[in-house]
Amino acid sequence: MSTTRPYPPGDLGPEPGNAGAPSASPAVAPAGQIRRLRLSGVQGAVARARDFARQALHDWGWLPAGGADQRAAAEDVLLVVSELVTNACLHAEGPEELRLRVNAKVLRLEVTDLGAGSPAPRTPHRAGRPGGHGMFIVQRLCLDWGVVRNPDGTGKTVWAELAAPS
Repeated sequence: MSTTRPYPPGDLGPEPGNAGAPSASPAVAPAGQIRRLRLSGVQGAVARARDFARQALHDWGWLPAGGADQRAAAEDVLLVVSELVTNACLHAEGPEELRLRVNAKVLRLEVTDLGAGSPAPRTPHRAGRPGGHGMFIVQRLCLDWGVVRNPDGTGKTVWAELAAPS
């Protein structure tokens, strides 16, 4: 588990200095955009979460992709959404909610669940074995990720941050 940036859910951390004006690229969503999807008790939660994320990426100008970097960034987001929601389905009594938060530099994915466990990449990672690759994939694709326990002691939020396409 990552512990380098343990910001609580909703806190994207300090904004970088405003020394240079932000790019007017269509791939950058308006700062502070948040999308929420309730998943509690939903059938097909993984597919719904991917569709929801895909629509957000489309609305924010990441899709349709304008180039290879933008396409790769969007595919990474959809894969990480799938992995986090799948983990909640398999190991945490199902996901409660998916949140997508974006600023000019970072897209933060948050999946809340009622589970007591903490996700972690399986070690040692063995590429040839079936299953157990989800958090390894998240770790490899994301700038950072972590787990924040809910204040009431029930459940947690697993978050991951990916760079916005340039």
